[in-house]
Amino acid sequence: MSGSPGGGGSERLVVAAFAGNALFAGGGAVGVRLSNRELDPLWGASVRFGLAAILMLLLMAGLRLRVPRGRALTGALLYGALNFGAAFALFYYALVELQAGFGQILLALMPLATLLLAVAQRQERLHASAFAGIVLAVVGVAVMSRAPLRESIPPLSLLAALGSVLCFAQAAVIVRRFPDVHPVAMNAVGMTTGATLLVAGAVLAGDPIVLPESAATWAGIAYVVVVGSVVVFLLYLYVLRHWVASRTAYVFVLVPFVTVALSAWIDDEPVGAGLVFGGALVLAGVYVGALRPGAWPPNRGSPRFYASEGPLRAAS
Repeated sequence: MSGSPGGGGSERLVVAAFAGNALFAGGGAVGVRLSNRELDPLWGASVRFGLAAILMLLLMAGLRLRVPRGRALTGALLYGALNFGAAFALFYYALVELQAGFGQILLALMPLATLLLAVAQRQERLHASAFAGIVLAVVGVAVMSRAPLRESIPPLSLLAALGSVLCFAQAAVIVRRFPDVHPVAMNAVGMTTGATLLVAGAVLAGDPIVLPESAATWAGIAYVVVVGSVVVFLLYLYVLRHWVASRTAYVFVLVPFVTVALSAWIDDEPVGAGLVFGGALVLAGVYVGALRPGAWPPNRGSPRFYASEGPLRAAS
């Protein structure tokens, strides 16, 4: 992939794809909220990634990609278990109570969390800017958690959202220990693994195994499957072909603004001063600590982000 800004393609097309990526990814958390209104969290996530896995497997077959083997397969399975299984189980649970905009701002912590986990696992080095970013982000989360919302924020929901961030981040770190896999194959295997674990979790939790009856629920599922899990992924790949990963990762800063606006419009999410100020601190912390030019040592690269959701993935 080219590291130059233009990468040999039309810069305007790349910028349009980047903007579309942020716009479409921003609706992901709202789609999850709509799904949670009718389906229990684990089963709702199972339906989403079961359908998304089928689409990714078809895309994989169309591209004539092989299923990874050996250590590469182990990495893809671990990635799927963390990124789609554990992370989305926690995020779907969190969004039963949390509003989509609030949840998406917390997901914006992912690049910073990835950097910290990479430091802890001796893949990167910690710099003063990263520490400053941590302080800003923690203060921002504290301000947001005390913001006057419709109801008080359940601690378990907040912890679940932060846990999903750690799972997304650890998935990005752990794949660096294994051989590279084509992103389409990685996500096809990963989504299949995650969907299997989510279905098992839904059965063990006693979630009702039913199909949605509401058109709004189906609309939310269709959005997160087709747009959130395929279109966003393809747009991200297109941008990543022309921009370096650190520049592409700025989408994590833009997505929450889209989500907050959509959630306020569709889901009546209150947008008070606490959410705005706290969210701004979180995003500033992510920028200073993980996305600012020079935040990573030369030639070490940025944390490896596999586009699928999650963090753009965004999950949501």
